[in-house]
Amino acid sequence: MIRLICVDVDGTLIGTSRDVQPAVWRAAERARAAGIRIAICSGRPAFGITREYAVRLDSDGWHSFQNGASVVHFSSRRSHSASLTSETVAWLIRHARTTGRDLELYTDDDYWVESTSARARAHAEVLGVPYVVRSLDLPLPPIVRAQWLLSLDEAPSILSDAHPGIVLSPSTSPVMPDTAFVSLMPLGVDKGTGVIALAAEYGLSMEEVMFVGDGLNDAPALRLVGYPVAMGNAEPEALALARRVVDHVDEGGLAQALEFALHVQSRP
Repeated sequence: MIRLICVDVDGTLIGTSRDVQPAVWRAAERARAAGIRIAICSGRPAFGITREYAVRLDSDGWHSFQNGASVVHFSSRRSHSASLTSETVAWLIRHARTTGRDLELYTDDDYWVESTSARARAHAEVLGVPYVVRSLDLPLPPIVRAQWLLSLDEAPSILSDAHPGIVLSPSTSPVMPDTAFVSLMPLGVDKGTGVIALAAEYGLSMEEVMFVGDGLNDAPALRLVGYPVAMGNAEPEALALARRVVDHVDEGGLAQALEFALHVQSRP
C-alpha cells in the first residue's frame, strides 16, 4: 500500500500558470481522507507560498525542503537540518563577489541575498516573500543550504567548478524558465535523505512511499521509493527511473498520480 506521497513543487505541483490546479487539491483531499500522508519534497525553502502549499496538503505532517537539507514539522517546530560549515559559507560569499553571480543563503525559515539583479528580485516573487537586500557581511545563523541563480548558459560552467565539501543539485522551474537553480548542500544530503527522514517519522518502509517529480534533483528520491512517478514534462533522468509516467504538469499529471495512489490503496 501507498501510505506516504512525496510531492515536488516546480514542474510537479505547479506549472507555467504558477497555480495549483483545483483537481490536484481535490485529489489530495481524497488521499488524506483515505489515510495517506502527503509531504512536500522540494528544493524550495519552508516559508512563503511553499509553506502554504505544505500546510494545505498536510497541516500536521512532516515536509522536506531545500533538497533534503531542511525537514520540518510546523506544528511542533521540530526539524532535521544539516548545516554548511562557516568556512564553506565564507568561501561561497567570496566566490559570488568575485564572479558577480547571484548567491542566496538559507536557514530553515529565512534567507539572505545581497544581489540587486532582476533574477534575484524575480525569485523573491516566486517564493512569495518580500525582496530585501541583506548584507552577507553580517553575522549569519547556521546556513542549511546555499543556491546559485544562473542563466541556463552559465549552469554547465558552475557545475564543473570545484565546490569542496558541497553537494551540487541543479534544477529548473517553469515559472522562471530562463533560470538554472543550483542548490549547494552539505555532503550526503539530497532529496533521497529527505524522503528517508520523512518515512522514518511515520514508521514506514520505502516500499510504502510514492515520490512524484520531474527533475534531475528528484532522482535520488525516485531511486529509493517503491512507487517512483515522473511527470510527463520530466527530464530524461527522472523518466528513466519512473515506474509510472503521468501527464504534463499543465495537464493535471499530479492529480493522476494521486488518483493512482488511491486506486492502489483501495485494492483488496
